[in-house]
Amino acid sequence: MDAKTYSLQEILKPERRYIIPTFQRDYEWTLEGQWKLLFEDLENAAERLLEVRLIGPTGSSLTSREQSISPHFLGAIVCAGLPFPAGGIAPRSVIDGQQRLTTVLLMIRGLLDVLQEEEADRAKSVRRMLFNPDDVVERHEEVYKLWPRRKDREVWPSALDDKPSAENCASDHRYLEAREFFAKSAREFAQDGNGKLEVPRLVALSDAISSLFKLVVIDLDDNDDAQVIFEVLNGRQTPLSAIDLVKNLLFLRSEFNDEDVEVLYDKYWAQFDDDWWKKEVGRGHAQRGHRDVLLSVWLTAATGKEANVGHLYREVRGYLEDGPETEMILQELNIFAEAYKVMYNAASCEDERLAVSYGRVRSLEIMTAVPLLTWLRTVSPTQLHPEDHVRAVRAIESWALRRVFVGWQTRGYGTHFSRVLREAKQAAEKNVDIAEAVVTGLQGGFLDWPTDADIRWAFRERKYYRGISQARIRLLLGAIDERLRNEDPNEPPASIEYDNLQIEHVMPQRWQDHWPLIHEDGSAVEEDTSDPQWLSLSDVRDRAVDRIGNLTLVTSSFNGSVSHLGWIFKKQEFEKQKSLVINYGLAHNESWDEESISERADALATIAIAIWPSAEELSKTSAFSSTIESQ
Repeated sequence: MDAKTYSLQEILKPERRYIIPTFQRDYEWTLEGQWKLLFEDLENAAERLLEVRLIGPTGSSLTSREQSISPHFLGAIVCAGLPFPAGGIAPRSVIDGQQRLTTVLLMIRGLLDVLQEEEADRAKSVRRMLFNPDDVVERHEEVYKLWPRRKDREVWPSALDDKPSAENCASDHRYLEAREFFAKSAREFAQDGNGKLEVPRLVALSDAISSLFKLVVIDLDDNDDAQVIFEVLNGRQTPLSAIDLVKNLLFLRSEFNDEDVEVLYDKYWAQFDDDWWKKEVGRGHAQRGHRDVLLSVWLTAATGKEANVGHLYREVRGYLEDGPETEMILQELNIFAEAYKVMYNAASCEDERLAVSYGRVRSLEIMTAVPLLTWLRTVSPTQLHPEDHVRAVRAIESWALRRVFVGWQTRGYGTHFSRVLREAKQAAEKNVDIAEAVVTGLQGGFLDWPTDADIRWAFRERKYYRGISQARIRLLLGAIDERLRNEDPNEPPASIEYDNLQIEHVMPQRWQDHWPLIHEDGSAVEEDTSDPQWLSLSDVRDRAVDRIGNLTLVTSSFNGSVSHLGWIFKKQEFEKQKSLVINYGLAHNESWDEESISERADALATIAIAIWPSAEELSKTSAFSSTIESQ
């Protein structure tokens, strides 16, 4: 990266073009918001210059004094090089700072209007900051030092030319309004008290804007990341969307290839302007808009390597250097977008089993699984049978949920899922069982698939309450309740918002007042903190109350005042919880103790194992194998 401070004449007088990427946001700077303040800055710089020129001798002494005048810094612009033919005018894409640079050009144009009216000597010098010489341009638009986004290219010549075309001159366009404002302001600054224009003041404006107005120009090379640089320049308060940078890159490529950008945009990109795509998913520093997540999903699937969300632009740019044509990339993004929307419940899903799995993965916020899940949706049903598609997705869900339930680490998930994705793609290329490749790929290594025995141990021994998030406890218990309801032919269908239910300890955490400890002979153990037996039994109970066998879901009708009372009172409340099948068994217990908790944990584990099968179970049935045998 090359970052240097230049005066405007050093930036604009050389033969060069600054191109605003297509489909950038509208020009938004206004009279009250920025124009007045910017011209006031120019006036102040010109006044400093006049003060030096009117006081003291001329010659080398004056030159020295002028060089000591403090400049005015306009801020920074970020540019990236674009390809151009040998001998042509070097174009630069303006990645950030287009509003600032556009306004500066309009201010120069307004000043030039006054200089030309007065036939001032500085007119030719100032004009060179707006236009390239006619003898170096091959196409008409190359004469303009700044070339705006496609939407504004018809009006831009009217905003800059000496004699605007009446056909394209919309007097109420903001470009024209800015030019008129700056011309009027320059004229007023140069006039004396009687309205007579003083040429030295006009010259001071010209010299101030040429030499005292300075910009920091950040030129990116191939190894620089515009996305990160933009965030640093803006204090990381307004992150730049990676997909906006990629959009500009793609459509600039199309323009240079003389493709119809408008057609490509309407056909492939317009949907990404919808508000839904701008909504953020994830948490904390990992929060990104759906569009950026989609970009990382597509890139991960395309390369088989986990995309770095914080450096997406650089990685996409690297991929595009030797990648497919622009339209093919846009087609791929659209295909992935349709699949992605189903993943995030923004489009209907063809199979309820898939929809349920997607919802559970979303609730876990395992973003690293999304590229694999999305890619599976892009595979043709002739290559991935619908039943095998369900099997592959269930495998991903089961692997992830089982690891949550046993409490195994999540570090390295991105690398793990990327490897499984590569193996699934290889299976597709070889026309072998894709679902089996997913099931097999998820197994082994330090990110193994928990066995049924692992699940049973975790349900009996692991601390769940405050051991995992309450949202995940609700997901587990809600899925079990739904399974019990679906398996009972006497239960009517019901739609229950499990996320809104309360987690209840069957035996309360504060059990000491109403839940006495019991000897093996059935007698109560008196509370005595000096008694080793009481301390041992108390420790066993404290650990038991936070295990999954002692947790359940209750609706708002549950009387919270009995939560810390004895079993005889709580049992009656559980009997009233008719809408939750998971509580039916609880209400049938005559007593509730540590043994009851362990027995219920075993029962819940059995159901959980059926909902989220083992790797061996999911390898048993393959629609792919049946299809091959029938051929």
